[in-house]
Amino acid sequence: MTEQSISANADALPLGKMPQLRVMPMPSDANVYGDVFGGWIMAQVDIAGSLPATRRANGRVATIAVNSFVFKNPVFVGDLLSFYAEIIKVGNTSITVNVEVYAERNRLQAETVKVTEATLTYVATDATRKPRQIPKVE
Repeated sequence: MTEQSISANADALPLGKMPQLRVMPMPSDANVYGDVFGGWIMAQVDIAGSLPATRRANGRVATIAVNSFVFKNPVFVGDLLSFYAEIIKVGNTSITVNVEVYAERNRLQAETVKVTEATLTYVATDATRKPRQIPKVE
Protein backbone atom coordinates (compact mmCIF):
# COMPACT_ATOMS: atom_id res chain seq x y z
CA MET A 1 0.00 0.00 0.00
CA THR A 2 1.20 3.48 -0.72
CA GLU A 3 1.37 6.18 1.93
CA GLN A 4 -1.45 8.02 0.19
CA SER A 5 -3.80 5.02 0.26
CA ILE A 6 -3.03 4.36 3.94
CA SER A 7 -3.90 7.97 4.73
CA ALA A 8 -7.13 7.76 2.75
CA ASN A 9 -8.17 4.57 4.58
CA ALA A 10 -7.33 6.08 7.98
CA ASP A 11 -9.94 8.80 7.46
CA ALA A 12 -12.74 6.58 6.16
CA LEU A 13 -15.87 6.25 8.25
CA PRO A 14 -15.58 3.18 10.50
CA LEU A 15 -17.11 0.21 8.70
CA GLY A 16 -19.81 -1.70 10.49
CA LYS A 17 -20.26 0.89 13.23
CA MET A 18 -23.22 3.18 13.68
CA PRO A 19 -22.55 6.76 14.75
CA GLN A 20 -23.99 7.84 18.09
CA LEU A 21 -24.72 11.28 16.67
CA ARG A 22 -24.75 13.00 13.26
CA VAL A 23 -25.01 16.75 12.93
CA MET A 24 -24.27 19.55 10.50
CA PRO A 25 -22.89 22.77 12.01
CA MET A 26 -24.72 25.95 11.07
CA PRO A 27 -23.39 29.50 10.61
CA SER A 28 -24.26 30.36 14.23
CA ASP A 29 -21.79 27.62 15.33
CA ALA A 30 -18.86 29.29 13.53
CA ASN A 31 -16.80 32.44 13.31
CA VAL A 32 -17.14 34.92 10.43
CA TYR A 33 -14.79 32.79 8.30
CA GLY A 34 -16.96 29.66 8.54
CA ASP A 35 -14.65 27.80 10.95
CA VAL A 36 -16.70 25.96 13.58
CA PHE A 37 -15.93 26.85 17.20
CA GLY A 38 -13.94 24.23 19.12
CA GLY A 39 -16.26 24.63 22.10
CA TRP A 40 -19.26 23.71 19.96
CA ILE A 41 -17.46 20.56 18.82
CA MET A 42 -16.53 19.74 22.42
CA ALA A 43 -20.19 20.01 23.48
CA GLN A 44 -21.26 17.63 20.70
CA VAL A 45 -18.49 15.16 21.67
CA ASP A 46 -19.74 15.25 25.27
CA ILE A 47 -23.29 14.48 24.13
CA ALA A 48 -22.12 11.63 21.87
CA GLY A 49 -19.95 10.12 24.63
CA SER A 50 -22.73 10.33 27.20
CA LEU A 51 -25.10 8.19 25.11
CA PRO A 52 -23.32 4.82 25.50
CA ALA A 53 -22.34 5.77 29.06
CA THR A 54 -25.99 6.41 29.97
CA ARG A 55 -27.06 3.09 28.43
CA ARG A 56 -24.32 1.15 30.26
CA ALA A 57 -25.01 2.93 33.57
CA ASN A 58 -28.73 2.31 33.09
CA GLY A 59 -29.44 5.91 34.06
CA ARG A 60 -28.03 9.34 34.68
CA VAL A 61 -24.34 10.11 34.21
CA ALA A 62 -22.25 13.25 34.67
CA THR A 63 -19.04 14.16 32.88
CA ILE A 64 -16.18 14.16 35.39
CA ALA A 65 -13.12 14.35 33.12
CA VAL A 66 -12.00 15.12 29.64
CA ASN A 67 -8.92 12.91 29.61
CA SER A 68 -7.76 13.91 26.14
CA PHE A 69 -9.06 16.00 23.29
CA VAL A 70 -7.28 16.44 19.96
CA PHE A 71 -8.44 18.58 17.06
CA LYS A 72 -6.90 16.97 13.98
CA ASN A 73 -8.54 18.98 11.18
CA PRO A 74 -10.78 22.05 11.05
CA VAL A 75 -14.56 21.75 10.83
CA PHE A 76 -16.50 24.00 8.46
CA VAL A 77 -20.11 25.09 8.21
CA GLY A 78 -21.86 22.52 6.03
CA ASP A 79 -19.66 19.54 7.00
CA LEU A 80 -21.70 16.49 7.97
CA LEU A 81 -20.18 15.28 11.25
CA SER A 82 -20.44 11.68 12.46
CA PHE A 83 -19.59 10.96 16.11
CA TYR A 84 -18.56 7.41 16.98
CA ALA A 85 -18.41 6.55 20.69
CA GLU A 86 -17.13 3.36 22.30
CA ILE A 87 -16.85 2.41 25.96
CA ILE A 88 -13.24 1.52 26.73
CA LYS A 89 -13.39 1.05 30.52
CA VAL A 90 -16.01 0.45 33.20
CA GLY A 91 -15.19 0.98 36.86
CA ASN A 92 -17.34 0.78 40.00
CA THR A 93 -19.03 4.14 39.38
CA SER A 94 -17.28 5.47 36.26
CA ILE A 95 -17.30 4.79 32.53
CA THR A 96 -14.58 5.93 30.13
CA VAL A 97 -15.58 6.52 26.51
CA ASN A 98 -13.52 7.14 23.38
CA VAL A 99 -15.13 9.41 20.77
CA GLU A 100 -13.96 9.85 17.18
CA VAL A 101 -15.44 12.49 14.90
CA TYR A 102 -15.39 12.42 11.10
CA ALA A 103 -16.43 15.16 8.69
CA GLU A 104 -17.88 14.44 5.29
CA ARG A 105 -16.88 17.42 3.16
CA ASN A 106 -18.06 18.27 -0.33
CA ARG A 107 -20.50 15.39 -0.07
CA LEU A 108 -20.79 15.15 -3.83
CA GLN A 109 -17.10 14.18 -3.88
CA ALA A 110 -17.34 12.03 -0.73
CA GLU A 111 -14.24 13.46 0.97
CA THR A 112 -14.06 12.26 4.59
CA VAL A 113 -11.57 13.42 7.21
CA LYS A 114 -11.12 12.59 10.88
CA VAL A 115 -11.47 15.91 12.67
CA THR A 116 -11.44 15.12 16.38
CA GLU A 117 -10.73 12.35 18.86
CA ALA A 118 -11.34 12.48 22.58
CA THR A 119 -11.54 10.36 25.71
CA LEU A 120 -14.02 11.32 28.43
CA THR A 121 -14.97 9.83 31.78
CA TYR A 122 -18.50 9.86 33.16
CA VAL A 123 -19.75 8.90 36.62
CA ALA A 124 -23.09 7.24 37.23
CA THR A 125 -25.23 9.32 39.57
CA ASP A 126 -28.40 8.73 41.56
CA ALA A 127 -31.45 11.00 41.93
CA THR A 128 -29.54 13.22 44.39
CA ARG A 129 -26.63 13.45 41.90
CA LYS A 130 -24.30 11.41 44.12
CA PRO A 131 -22.11 8.67 42.61
CA ARG A 132 -23.73 5.24 42.45
CA GLN A 133 -22.58 1.74 41.48
CA ILE A 134 -22.82 0.74 37.86
CA PRO A 135 -25.00 -2.35 37.47
CA LYS A 136 -23.17 -5.57 36.66
CA VAL A 137 -23.62 -7.03 33.19
CA GLU A 138 -25.63 -10.24 33.38
